[in-house]
Amino acid sequence: MTPADASRESERLCRLAPVIPVLVIDDASKARGLAEALVKGGLPVLEVTLRTPAALDAISEMAKVEGGVVGAGTLLTPEDVENAVAAGAKFGVSPGATDRILDACEAADLPLLPGAATASEAMKLLERGYTVQKFFPAEANGGVPALKAIGAPIPQVRFCPTGGVSMKNVGDYLGLSNVLCCGGSWVAPKDMVSSGDWDGIEALAREAAALPRPA
Repeated sequence: MTPADASRESERLCRLAPVIPVLVIDDASKARGLAEALVKGGLPVLEVTLRTPAALDAISEMAKVEGGVVGAGTLLTPEDVENAVAAGAKFGVSPGATDRILDACEAADLPLLPGAATASEAMKLLERGYTVQKFFPAEANGGVPALKAIGAPIPQVRFCPTGGVSMKNVGDYLGLSNVLCCGGSWVAPKDMVSSGDWDGIEALAREAAALPRPA
């Protein structure tokens, strides 16, 4: 998969909903119910971060949910890429970008949303052909003003800002011309996942799915 192909697929996925849930799952037995609630609420693209021992099993369970597209976040090594693909991930997300990660995803035909925090990082990815990137950590890197400033000289790149994004500020990010969607964890609070409050999570998903979509 070429970087251009990866970016086209990433853009397609980013346009399916204004928010991509960023999920840290400790118990894989909750994964399917969580995915069904989010998809039913209008958020079909799901990022499961590889931060817990249950993550790969959770991806396998979520991959069975009709209408959902599950991906693996926190890809750090080629081994992570291999394991994510084997578990059923349809896309990948990385907090930053290294040649090893980019090579591994391209070789595995796994569309990658690579992370960038600065103009230089965004430019380096653009040189390779990645026109769709993750802006991370968004709030810690200056938030909406910083991303707007980066977009002025680099309009070719569209972003999915993640990190510190919430219902309080998501609308400001979605209003930027260089934003396709946002990543956020607020749609799946840990206590609601633990208790299996799927109705509550579906309601949060519906609220996020109703946000104005970028042009």
